[in-house]
Amino acid sequence: MGSNIVRFDAVRSIANGSITSSYQPLGAAFGHAMRVMYISNPTDGDMMFSFDSITDNFFVPAGGYVVFDLTSDQDANESFRYQAGSQLYIKYITAPTKETVYVTLIYGKGE
Repeated sequence: MGSNIVRFDAVRSIANGSITSSYQPLGAAFGHAMRVMYISNPTDGDMMFSFDSITDNFFVPAGGYVVFDLTSDQDANESFRYQAGSQLYIKYITAPTKETVYVTLIYGKGE
């Protein structure tokens, strides 16, 4: 059974000047099985994200954000999560000229 104690992983970020039109790693690989992922894109560029640096998995527009809560409506043991070791990648669709993209990840204590 999963933990009912919430832990926040270290924030991952990438500044506008480090984002290119090719996929770049966005922080470290996930060290835990993550339950929630929140991405904030306060930049003026549209962003695409991937979990394998090849496939476009999801889009976040300039000034936008997205929240993926994988355990909100799942089974009692909350087994539906991002796998430990997953790596998130980012590339721009339109080049950003300001700000930083941030990723916040939440996991359960002991997971």
